[in-house]
Amino acid sequence: MKRFISIGLTVMLFTAALPAQRANRVGYVDMDYILENVPQYQQASDLLDQKAAQWKEEIEQEKERIEEMRRELDRERPLLTQKLIEDREDEIAFEEQQLRAYQQKRFGPQGDLIQQQLNLVHPIQDQVFNAVQEIAEARNYDFIFDKSSEPITLYAEEQHDLSDMVLRRIELASNRREVSNRQEREALRREEERSPEESAQVQKREDLRTQRAREREALLEERRRMRDSLRQARQREFQQRREEILRQRQQKKDSVESAREQLDQ
Repeated sequence: MKRFISIGLTVMLFTAALPAQRANRVGYVDMDYILENVPQYQQASDLLDQKAAQWKEEIEQEKERIEEMRRELDRERPLLTQKLIEDREDEIAFEEQQLRAYQQKRFGPQGDLIQQQLNLVHPIQDQVFNAVQEIAEARNYDFIFDKSSEPITLYAEEQHDLSDMVLRRIELASNRREVSNRQEREALRREEERSPEESAQVQKREDLRTQRAREREALLEERRRMRDSLRQARQREFQQRREEILRQRQQKKDSVESAREQLDQ
């Protein structure tokens, strides 16, 4: 869906007066990558894809209806007067014109799909722009470009990629709107003040804790599975033993009954 989106983040986003002895500091972001990692955009994009699929289905159904009108006219043509034939052809032409207009309305250059895609991306663009400005001012970048837009980027050193930093800023801005008490605000402030290196270390520790938690959960799950297997095995053994005892008692009872019947005879 992103091939329809024209990103306007190709100009310089921050410029400052530079001392003559300092070289320009340049960074870039990848808007496509950012869009793929913003949950709100992806959720809205999925809904729009579903809507576009519904529009396409409506168009195909209308095409089939018009085609059936044409087939019906061909079948009945020998029975109709020239005037009736012309009326039916005019009706079919009108329906085809209406269908083309509907296609343009939904999928044309100014159609609903393009406009709604732009509506989706504009809020994210605004967030990216604000985040880039904050990063540029805080870290003294002179130029920050969008790698996914024209002109084509032939090479970009990965160390200058600020996309993850921008995503982090967007996430922090979202958290900033959601915090509800002083303690949460203080925790968020400390988080925002971390350097990229500190954030990377914190994320590494969080990932390690998450991995260990998953390993513990997997171990506990394996223990539960083994315990359940043993319990089921014991239950099966108990049931089999119970059935065997009942069977032996029934056999003994049957033998006694049979012996009594023989004595009575």
